[in-house]
Amino acid sequence: EKDEPGEEVWVTYRELLELTCRLGNTLKRQGVKRGDRVTIYMPPCPLAVASMLACARIGAVHAVVFAGFSAESLADRIRD
Repeated sequence: EKDEPGEEVWVTYRELLELTCRLGNTLKRQGVKRGDRVTIYMPPCPLAVASMLACARIGAVHAVVFAGFSAESLADRIRD
């Protein structure tokens, strides 16, 4: 579900798997490897879910931060 009531996005398992694999390959091409830390700063959406799964798939530790944080607060969360 999106932030607005009544707005939904349906994703099949196959679509989610394909997106997850594509994102995982993109992260690997960018140099992310097992044990690296990744911070995901996105609104709640299917792409955010696929990003989390992609990190888990390649063994990268990930933290999720949704909108609403100041720049300083966001930097503190990333450092943590």
